Amino acid sequence: MSANRIQHKVNHVALVVDCSGSMRQHQNQLIRVVDEFVAGLKAESDSLGHETRISLYAFDHKVENLVWDMDVKHLPSMRGLYKVKNGATALIEASLKSLDDLGHIWEEYGEHSFLQIVVTDGEENASGGDRRHDGDMAVLGPWLDRITARMGSLPDHWTSAILVPNSLAKRTAQNYGFPAGNIAIWDADSQEGVKEAIGTVRAAATSFLRGREKGVRGTKNLFAVGQGLSVDDVRANLEPIAADKYRLLEVDTDTAVRLFVDSHPDVTYERGSCYYQLGTRVQVQPDKEVIVVEKNTDRAYTGDAARSLLFGTGIRGTVSVKAGHNPDLEVYVQSRSVNRKLKAKTRLLVMV
Repeated sequence: MSANRIQHKVNHVALVVDCSGSMRQHQNQLIRVVDEFVAGLKAESDSLGHETRISLYAFDHKVENLVWDMDVKHLPSMRGLYKVKNGATALIEASLKSLDDLGHIWEEYGEHSFLQIVVTDGEENASGGDRRHDGDMAVLGPWLDRITARMGSLPDHWTSAILVPNSLAKRTAQNYGFPAGNIAIWDADSQEGVKEAIGTVRAAATSFLRGREKGVRGTKNLFAVGQGLSVDDVRANLEPIAADKYRLLEVDTDTAVRLFVDSHPDVTYERGSCYYQLGTRVQVQPDKEVIVVEKNTDRAYTGDAARSLLFGTGIRGTVSVKAGHNPDLEVYVQSRSVNRKLKAKTRLLVMV
């Protein structure tokens, strides 16, 4: 390679969306929130100076490419492109088709990374033909072999993730080869669930793009936040909280937040004054504030930019997130519930 050539970062994102009959109740909402997802990709790519290209797929018992590797800046609305049909769910075939298509992209120049995100409200029942096989292993078996082999051989700069409707579907996705940290559950029975699902995907894509700045080209923990955040990012974008305005308390055993605070005579429980340390997956509503704490100094930072810094620019709805591993920073989320369960070996931040 020429010493004068710019090695720019190129992100290839494939969004693979279920359009089987059960998605009919979500069609209009899905179009809107996918458009928001694309807008978020554009904004984040612009701020980082990345080139991001997007492909869109829809699937029922057939898999259709709607957009192929288009610069995200030029992608039209999903309106007119995405339409729910009456078919079954060729989940494995759609996942493989999008991965195989992306595999044709030439990577000789530039630093490329690939991100596939599949969104479904059901489970596999149609790959390999128009008829339902409903778990018939004679039909499904070869497809299971193909997807597990494909997932197991993905290069390190490829990331494959999926949103599924329940814990059973999550276990099935793991059997297909999707990494556990790249599987998230969404509420497929409500309109709000669709908005939350795409918000979760958008936060994940934001984290993915920011991780690229740290040299991370692929991840098996996509649906986590904060792992790509640096102390410099926090200090540059957030406002420090005066040291006498908060306390950090060690949680020794699982307990309810009010009971825990009331056991400490130097702090007083007030609704909205407590921030639990983000750990396992939780839903963070749009009205909940977040605080970032430096581990070494216990300095705390917050502000209007905190949610955008963690979850992505312009995300206004509920997001489903868990903490990513960060050696320097911890994330705290506001709680307004007296019964919020605090986990042992975490901390609670209390505003005083």
